[in-house]
Amino acid sequence: MNNRPTQLTIGTLAERTGLNVSAIRYYEEVGLIPEAMRRPSGHRVYTADAQELLMLIRHCRDFGFSVEETKALVGLASRDDADCVEAREIAQVHLDRVRAKLTELLALERTLSSFVTACTEQCAGGPAPKCNILQDLSLSDAARVAKSAKTQPSRCCG
Repeated sequence: MNNRPTQLTIGTLAERTGLNVSAIRYYEEVGLIPEAMRRPSGHRVYTADAQELLMLIRHCRDFGFSVEETKALVGLASRDDADCVEAREIAQVHLDRVRAKLTELLALERTLSSFVTACTEQCAGGPAPKCNILQDLSLSDAARVAKSAKTQPSRCCG
């Protein structure tokens, strides 16, 4: 029986992890994974440990963690002396950013919806230069806010 550790080519590793070869090279270049061993032919080969590490990296990136946050999480995953609170803090900061972005996206959705509704109700089928959407997009931010305040229904309870 061969006691030599399993060596995986970069193509096999890419297939098993769902990453592309260039991503694996990039993660090696930025230090997220250890440098690959090289065969005499110069081809990269990795140990089976690289597969598990790349799955962690892939999932961190799928969740939108930055490369720096991913590096920190990868570092924590290999340190028995590290407290999981460190991972929670990284995740909390990222969650806060995601929630802020979600708030921005919801505001964007409301604005775009109002553009489409105004066009449908007031100008659809007319000449493009008179389209509410194009006119609203050409307004300054301050003018758009002022117009939005005028067209918002009253929230007062009568």
